[in-house]
Amino acid sequence: MENDNQKPHINVDYFEGLTGEVQASESTDIDSIGIRVKKLREEKGLSLDELSSLTRFDVKLLASIENNEAQPQLGTIIKLSKALDSAFSRVLSGGGSKSYSITRKDEQKTLARSTSGDGKKQVYLYKSLAPEVQGRHMEALIIQLEEKPGDDKSVHEGEEFIYVLDGTVVLDIGEESFELEPGDSVYYLSSAPHLIAGKDGKATILAVLYGS
Repeated sequence: MENDNQKPHINVDYFEGLTGEVQASESTDIDSIGIRVKKLREEKGLSLDELSSLTRFDVKLLASIENNEAQPQLGTIIKLSKALDSAFSRVLSGGGSKSYSITRKDEQKTLARSTSGDGKKQVYLYKSLAPEVQGRHMEALIIQLEEKPGDDKSVHEGEEFIYVLDGTVVLDIGEESFELEPGDSVYYLSSAPHLIAGKDGKATILAVLYGS
């Protein structure tokens, strides 16, 4: 007979196919974010100077993003999408054309992110799991985290849910810091200053972001 007081066991090995190193592949879509930002800006009839005034991002950074010399933070993408009157998912991984999305393992779209203004410091790789759904407000991602690059926290609109698949994750949120192990999860409002990274080398998480 089972012990009713025993905690339920989450078999993290179920996610074995999702963990490990996230490799860039032929489906890599690194260049598309800059292309989409530029297209949306031009559709709005905005200059880089005007977009800079709306977002308070430096013109040089915006030009680097559009020229695919820098990969923006997710918080940066959300702020850009607000200024461009577009869902952040359209900027992140495209608008989609379906009412549902089934993403096979070998169809996951791999992108790269950098937090440095010159785009040289890669902080993590992530795979978009549902890029085909039109008009979506959530983005589901498998993210491979690197070690903490610095102390700059991200602040933006939206909500985030994180589930740790592999490795140890360090989450700095507000004035507090937490270590999360495989099977641990966290849900927080993105308006709280936050920074998430691998503790020792790489870590892999499932992330669901709401940024409408």
